[in-house]
Amino acid sequence: MRRPALLSSVCMAALLFAVVAPVAAWAQTTAFVHVNVVPMDSERVLRDQTVLVRDGRIEAVGAALAAPAGYQVIDGHGTAWLSPGLADMHTHSETRNDLALYLANGVTTLLNMGGARANLVDSIVPAVARGSLPGPRVYASLMVDGTPDYNGLQIKTPAQARALVDLAAANGYDFIKVYVGLAPDVFSALAEAGRTQGLPLVGHGVTAVRLERQLAQGQVLVAHLEEFFYTYFTPAGGQETDAPPDEARIPEAVALARRYGAAVIADVVTYQALAGQMGHPERLRAILAEPQTAYVAPADVQAWRRSGYGAKSARLEAKLAFLRKLAKALADGGVELLSGTDAPTIPGVAPGYSLHDNLAELERSQLSRYQALATATCAPGTFIARTKGGAAFGQVVAGYRADLVLSEHNPLDGLATLRTPLGVMAEGRWRDRQSLAALLDGVRASYRPD
Repeated sequence: MRRPALLSSVCMAALLFAVVAPVAAWAQTTAFVHVNVVPMDSERVLRDQTVLVRDGRIEAVGAALAAPAGYQVIDGHGTAWLSPGLADMHTHSETRNDLALYLANGVTTLLNMGGARANLVDSIVPAVARGSLPGPRVYASLMVDGTPDYNGLQIKTPAQARALVDLAAANGYDFIKVYVGLAPDVFSALAEAGRTQGLPLVGHGVTAVRLERQLAQGQVLVAHLEEFFYTYFTPAGGQETDAPPDEARIPEAVALARRYGAAVIADVVTYQALAGQMGHPERLRAILAEPQTAYVAPADVQAWRRSGYGAKSARLEAKLAFLRKLAKALADGGVELLSGTDAPTIPGVAPGYSLHDNLAELERSQLSRYQALATATCAPGTFIARTKGGAAFGQVVAGYRADLVLSEHNPLDGLATLRTPLGVMAEGRWRDRQSLAALLDGVRASYRPD
């Protein structure tokens, strides 16, 4: 079992214990005092600050603020660092246990990119919002396709497309996720109905439409970096190979995303996991032995065992190197780059843990730490603000949602400090590291045989 590392000083060992409320109390008003802040509104830090939280929102940030009477006080002693909660903007997690895993890893926002069954949308998401279940804020997409090949809802006609968008809106979904097999007229009907109902399109490259036409019709998010392989770099009707495109074409992809203001999921960890397993069955055995696998649902672990990637002959290392360069170019080019993982659909890509792995992969792709952290904080907040509205998040700024991670070190000096949070606040609800450890213990215990 992975447990948080021991703190490095007596001062830090005394940290996080509220002087007003017990460990798991949901105080409506909280004061973080003597904390160093990474606001993520720009590449800067604010030292020895007070951050006031009231009713799920950041009330004020300042160096000379006094903690009002009655506020739960969390003292950082001038050595702890407060940064925005993290966001995984491509997941397939739907269970209470998975949401607890995300929260224990400092992830306070999710975008579910397919599946999103009624139990999640109708039951679990509202329970998290009420505070009766621990978890991140979840935005849900309803996945649609034109074939039965990928388990999405099948729609064949424009009339069905319009009816499906109406149904998704009535049932509380936030986005429509398009998949590869949609007909062009069906895609167009989805885009038009989505604009009318406020359900933007996100998702894959559609084979019969192609990525440029999708973005031109209003698709706001490309679900994977590798979608550029399938429906942009490879000519229509062309055969996909293990050879990457010419790197000289990378600026075209950057220009395309910028032209239409589209966001792109930078899921380097997903492709890296696939590349590492193709033709290497021993890699799955190593994954199953990793400590974090004990926190993955048994059904998902069994799906990992059946995945068969080790028996495949594809060699993806060259294309992975290309995607790293594409991610860097998109980040440098001002494209809205969002961190995502596809968890838990790929062996080894575990809910919560894989978001940190992806940040590490982005840094290995030559993104600066600030650029990498932005993909999981301020960039998701900006994306949701312009596509869905609602309370702002992703920055430590007055008026923003109180989604926060307290860490031992400055994340901009090393992102790994976020893997072992001292505490996490989600919409104003604070959990210290003991409470987070209890969440992990509860998830693991629930998977043990009686």
